[in-house]
Amino acid sequence: MAIALPSTTICQTSFSFPSQNPCKVKSPSLIFPTKSHDLIRCSAKKKISFVDRILDYIEGGPKLRKWYGAPDLLPKDGSDAEDEDELPEANEVRDAVLVTDGDSEIGQMIILSLIVKKARVKALVKDKRAAMEAFGTYVESMAGDASSQPFLKKALRGVRAIICPNEGFLSDAGNLQGVKHVILLSQLSVYRGSGGIQALMKNNAKKLAEQDESRLVASGIPYTIVRVGMLQNTPGGTQGFSFEKGSTEKGSLSKEDAAFICVEALGVIPPVGFTFEAANGEEKVSDWKECLTRLMEKSEQ
Repeated sequence: MAIALPSTTICQTSFSFPSQNPCKVKSPSLIFPTKSHDLIRCSAKKKISFVDRILDYIEGGPKLRKWYGAPDLLPKDGSDAEDEDELPEANEVRDAVLVTDGDSEIGQMIILSLIVKKARVKALVKDKRAAMEAFGTYVESMAGDASSQPFLKKALRGVRAIICPNEGFLSDAGNLQGVKHVILLSQLSVYRGSGGIQALMKNNAKKLAEQDESRLVASGIPYTIVRVGMLQNTPGGTQGFSFEKGSTEKGSLSKEDAAFICVEALGVIPPVGFTFEAANGEEKVSDWKECLTRLMEKSEQ
């Protein structure tokens, strides 16, 4: 019997793959949005939230595989049972969201937010077997080289939008034909604001971020670039925001808030593209569609 994740619940705890150490939740919490979009946090020291219990089942492995309807594990070589090249492409429905770097911490947060919204999710991961065991049938996980056009063509099948939580994918990826919207989470402002040893350590990441942004702008695909402040492991939904220019160079943003913004950006597709900065601040946002539309219109002026 399958259990649907509640659409009104946002899990505030990231999770890890079975190949990693199990996540220990000291003080799990849930956030419930009210009609005014104010967030109410409920915490308990020794209780596990409903969403966390769902994830525990998902990560339970073979013994619980039939419970949530996941298919048998992949063959030992990790290959698919059928040849995807033979699948028809004509008149395909493009309703999926592809998350690149899906086994990264923030990639997992984005995926979980999409699952809660009952979106069809595809993810590029390093270990397909681990991703299958972690996400079950909620996510179509794929492992491969994004610079390989045949693999990229398979990965993009049925995809309407791409969310890139880290730099590097767009610099290597080839043709993104058919994609209607790309959302890039960029830390370029942070990299540019770094000095001394930090600047040296982040130099390569800075170059990749610059290449990603430049390539995306030149792609002709509608895009949203979310330039964020220093990403922090702090609870999301507890602070306001700042979208002012320059706020990200020295400001910070909760990883959970960053993941939430990326998912909300799916609802506002720009005619061409726009870039905005986001850090935690004082501004409270009750309507993200209105907020993002306003930021888009401001960027066009």
